[in-house]
Amino acid sequence: MNVSQTVNRRYSTKKFDPAKKIPAADWAQMQDALRGSPSSVNIQPWHFVIADDEAGKARIAKATAEHFPFNTPKVADASHVVVFAAKTHADDAFLDKILEKEDQDGRYAQPEFKKGGDDARRTFLGIHRNTIQDEAEWLSRQVHINLGFALMAAAALGIDAVPMEGVDLAALDKEFGLAEKGFRSVAIVSFGYRADDDFNAQLPKSRLAEADVFSKA
Repeated sequence: MNVSQTVNRRYSTKKFDPAKKIPAADWAQMQDALRGSPSSVNIQPWHFVIADDEAGKARIAKATAEHFPFNTPKVADASHVVVFAAKTHADDAFLDKILEKEDQDGRYAQPEFKKGGDDARRTFLGIHRNTIQDEAEWLSRQVHINLGFALMAAAALGIDAVPMEGVDLAALDKEFGLAEKGFRSVAIVSFGYRADDDFNAQLPKSRLAEADVFSKA
């Protein structure tokens, strides 16, 4: 993969071709990317609601209808739409679940290594919970890392995408019962293939100059 070419091909799709669906094999790779994203101390505080049919997309589109109708077609015409949700609190049961899964997957050759991994995760979580007091926001930031990872994975697969915060997040939480599950939605991303007449596909990419964004330590 040529990273520069992939990055420059990727853009925020404004109009999807509703006739084009993402092949199952490619979508399976996208789900691998969602699960395999990095997160601080491997805390993985995410949940994804995936819509791949008209009924599912209609449920997500409810969050655009009142205040963000310009985003409704980006939901309706996409192949797949994903609600990215973040945990609001990482309780002991959740931390234990991560630790036991890591152990099952062979990450700890010795009991002391397992304890060290658990201690490290709880230490960093404690910093954000008790010192900085931004636990929910910190967990949400991990989900935004995942979102960026997913956009790059999609671009590598030749899948177009658009991330959207222009949705009624409270409406999504209600529609999918996220609060009751200990989550809150942070964004949605539509995936599919660009329409031939998507104006944004024809515009040059614009980014700040290298001198503005890089400096040497």
